[in-house]
Amino acid sequence: MGNVFDLSGKTAIVTGAGRGIGRVIAMGLAESGADVVLCSRTQAQVDAVADEIRKKGGKALPVVTDLTVHEQLENLVDATVGEFGRIDILVNNAARSFLRGLLDLREDGWDKCFNTNVKAVWLLSRLVARRMIEQKEGKIINITTVGAEKAEAGMAAYGCSKAALKHLTRCMAREWAPLGINVNAVAPGFTRTDFSKPIWSSPDVEKLICQVIPKGRIAEPEDVVGAVLFLASSAADYITGDTIYVDGGTMTS
Repeated sequence: MGNVFDLSGKTAIVTGAGRGIGRVIAMGLAESGADVVLCSRTQAQVDAVADEIRKKGGKALPVVTDLTVHEQLENLVDATVGEFGRIDILVNNAARSFLRGLLDLREDGWDKCFNTNVKAVWLLSRLVARRMIEQKEGKIINITTVGAEKAEAGMAAYGCSKAALKHLTRCMAREWAPLGINVNAVAPGFTRTDFSKPIWSSPDVEKLICQVIPKGRIAEPEDVVGAVLFLASSAADYITGDTIYVDGGTMTS
């Protein structure tokens, strides 16, 4: 079979690649041989990740993108094809969240979560899928969360949007499988990133979180990468419409 996890000759786009889970996923794809296009709203962040990849001998293209602006999504796709000639892997990682109870959450906060976490994923995936159809193959991987399944106080907008993303994953997989495109999701449990820092930065809160995780610790971004690389590789060619939970056993309780 050879090395089914070798992504040499493949081109990947990673949204939200400037920090946290997205950064580590981008680094992992590059270390597996893929050319990586780094998408974020912050120039300095994607430039820094691109420099890291290049120093290790990889190829990286930073493209500043606001995922809620359709013209910028088109530019992201065009820039990728212009630089590397193809798109083999899309990792929809970027997300918005607000730690607010439903009584206090503003309407525009709800809309921002859904616009980034669901609508932008649909629009970007559709643009990329049209390129993948020409190639007769491609892998789309959406980053969801265990919060799509388990209700958490103060996280309703985020959880509901990710639940919608999980079903969007299944819908895209159903429609695009005959076209050669695999669409799956990776759902991390509670992960130590800047995104979640307002919660885990309190030692007492972190201790409480760890008590309900069977593995007894919060996930690190590096824990998530293996599942993404698997779904991006030829080892997962017959898997589509599924979600891999990387949660330390959280979903067992």
